[in-house]
Amino acid sequence: MQRPLAASLLTTLALALALTGCADPAPPPDTTPPTTPTGLTAVSGSATTVHVMWEAATDDRAVTGYEILQDGRKVKDLPAPHVMTDVTGLAPGTRHAFAVRARDAAGNTSPPTAAVAATTRRATAEDRRPPTAPRALRAAPAGATAATLTWTAARDDRRVTAYDVYQAGVRIHTAPGDTTTARLTGLRPGTAYSFTLRARDAADNSSPDSPPAELTTAPAPGAPPNTSPRDLAATSAHGEIALTWTPPETGGPVTHYQLHIDGRFATTIVWGADPPTGRATYDFSAQAKPGTTYTLTLRARLPDGTWGDFSAPRTVVVR
Repeated sequence: MQRPLAASLLTTLALALALTGCADPAPPPDTTPPTTPTGLTAVSGSATTVHVMWEAATDDRAVTGYEILQDGRKVKDLPAPHVMTDVTGLAPGTRHAFAVRARDAAGNTSPPTAAVAATTRRATAEDRRPPTAPRALRAAPAGATAATLTWTAARDDRRVTAYDVYQAGVRIHTAPGDTTTARLTGLRPGTAYSFTLRARDAADNSSPDSPPAELTTAPAPGAPPNTSPRDLAATSAHGEIALTWTPPETGGPVTHYQLHIDGRFATTIVWGADPPTGRATYDFSAQAKPGTTYTLTLRARLPDGTWGDFSAPRTVVVR
C-alpha cells in the first residue's frame, strides 16, 4: 500500500515547483556579431615591421577584442579597446595584405575589413644615425573627439619612413614618412592634450621628441566648461622640480590640487585662505636619479567639492 507523503515534504516540493515556475528565463544567446572596424591603415616603418591601425567597432553588448589578419591568416589577437599594433618579424622588401575583424565575448566575429597592402622597406647597410626631430608641430581640435596635427618634415641621411605621435610618453599613432599631417580620433570631449612627435627611419632609429603641441577638444553639447588647470609648466634643477600653472576659472577660489606622476596620485597641494589667482607655483624634491623622466598632470578641487578635469600632461627630466 502506498503511503502519503509527509506534509513538510509536500510543502517543500510545492515551493520548489513554484520557484522553478517563477524563475526568470535564461537570457537569449548572443548571436549578433560586432560591426566591421573602419578606417584601416597599414604603414611600414622599417624592413621588418608594419604598423596597423583602425577605428573601433561596435557591438550590441561589447567588443572584447580584435583579430589581425596577414594575407588572410590570423597572426595576432588584441584586447579591446586597443586599435593599433605592430606586426613584426616580416621579411625585408615584401608585400603583405592586412585586415582586421572584431570579436565579442560570445565569440562572434565581424566580417573582416577590406585588406590594405603594405610593403616592408628593403634591407640596407647598417644605419645608426637617427633622423632630426620634426619641427613646428601644431595641433588643432577637429570637433569634440578628433584633432589634426601638422609639422615640418624631419631630415635623415637616408630617408624618414614614419612619424610616431606620442601622448604622455605612449605612442598613439603612426603616419607615413612622406606626410606632414595626421588626424587623431577617439579623443575625449572638453579635454586638454599634449602631443609630441618622433621621426623614424628604416633601421628603426628614432629622432628626439619634437617640442610639444597642446590643444583642448571642444566640449560635448551641454557639457560644463573645462575645469582643468591651464598652461602647466615643469622645470628641474638640483633634484628639485618646479611647477607653475594658471588656475581654472571655476567661479570661486581653488584651494586644493591633486598632483599625479606617471598616471598615479602623488600628493595633494593645499593653500590656505588666500590661494593664488594668477600663476600658481609648487616645488617638490624628485625621488629619482638624474635622467629619470616624469609625466605630470594636475587637477583642481572645484567649489562644489568635486575634482575637475586633468591638465594637459607635462613631461620633465630630473636634473
